[in-house]
Amino acid sequence: MLGPVILAASRSDKMRRFVSAAPGTKQVVARFIAGETVDDVVPIVRELSERGLEVTLDVVGEDITTVEQSHAARDAYLELIGRLKELGLGERAEMSVKLSMFGQSLDDGHALALANVRPVVEAAAGIGTTVTLDAEDHTTLDSMFAIHEELRKDFPQTGCVIQAYLFRTEDDARRLAANGSRVRIVKGAYKEPASVAIQDKPEIDKAYVRITKILMEGKGYPMIGSHDPRLISVGQELARRAGRKPDEYEFQMLYGIRSEEQNRLAAEGHRMRVYTAYGTDWYGYFMRRLAEKPANLLFFVRSILTKG
Repeated sequence: MLGPVILAASRSDKMRRFVSAAPGTKQVVARFIAGETVDDVVPIVRELSERGLEVTLDVVGEDITTVEQSHAARDAYLELIGRLKELGLGERAEMSVKLSMFGQSLDDGHALALANVRPVVEAAAGIGTTVTLDAEDHTTLDSMFAIHEELRKDFPQTGCVIQAYLFRTEDDARRLAANGSRVRIVKGAYKEPASVAIQDKPEIDKAYVRITKILMEGKGYPMIGSHDPRLISVGQELARRAGRKPDEYEFQMLYGIRSEEQNRLAAEGHRMRVYTAYGTDWYGYFMRRLAEKPANLLFFVRSILTKG
């Protein structure tokens, strides 16, 4: 029951100030956030690549309030792409973007987000990589999918994310699988009402399996975003039944979580991509990581109590 409480706290300025000031916060944040700048994250991309892992990079930050901030988000990704190009790392690292960071919630936000994300997608294609549009809360998804469809006209490799706990997702998965999209499937990490989302965790897992099956049997490229050993095993079996080769799907996990399992999957010949976030506006991303797993919250609380 702690998950919904933590997710609510992720939108609280008061909790943001408290968590940011807590003595143990920096230690725990470093577990999930690769650094604050491009210079911090580039060595990590290189190190992960040398271990046979691929990367998707997320410049954290969501709750912007001005057009100028949306342009700054765009420019941060363009800076990142420029550095990856200089270092020849483009083919090992893609980008993940949240359209809210690109102005989706502002006035005329759909058009603004599309205008901001297009040059990022174009620049990524120019260095041999691509962009995946992250899913956010359910109110943003029609806009996200419409932008995804528009971008794929010129950049068909553009990916998107679907969330197993939403009732709509099986239909979304069928549509995306039929048109050959790159699709990351995750359980879902936003506080959603019972009117739109499954609330029972075992039922979410069942939905995850059904949706994974749809993706594996379709024409697209499935990306299995999970740390759950059962769902990873199911993904492997569904890929085998669908006759997919190892380069026709991939697994994705978060930076700092289950690193040994990431290495094991890569060593077995699976494509394994590490979702690596960096930046100064880490609070919302960090709180969702705490909400996803009670052990993360316990780790954070112990760190606070033992510091200072």
